[in-house]
Amino acid sequence: MKPSWRKPAGMLAILGIITAVAVLVGSFSAEIAQLPALLQGLVYVICGILWIAPLKPLLSWMETGRFRRPPEQP
Repeated sequence: MKPSWRKPAGMLAILGIITAVAVLVGSFSAEIAQLPALLQGLVYVICGILWIAPLKPLLSWMETGRFRRPPEQP
């Protein structure tokens, strides 16, 4: 079985997504720091969850070569 190039490419893409989100959130850290502590926590929790959204299609592509899973066969 020939190894797929999609898995290493997908892993690099995941690292890129994490890096991009960290840089984006870090660039707004001065503005976020001016918010009340509870709101700061909420912003960071939401930002920490948002990077997960693009992972489902990316992981599907890594496995199947398509960004959407094919429908289940009955």
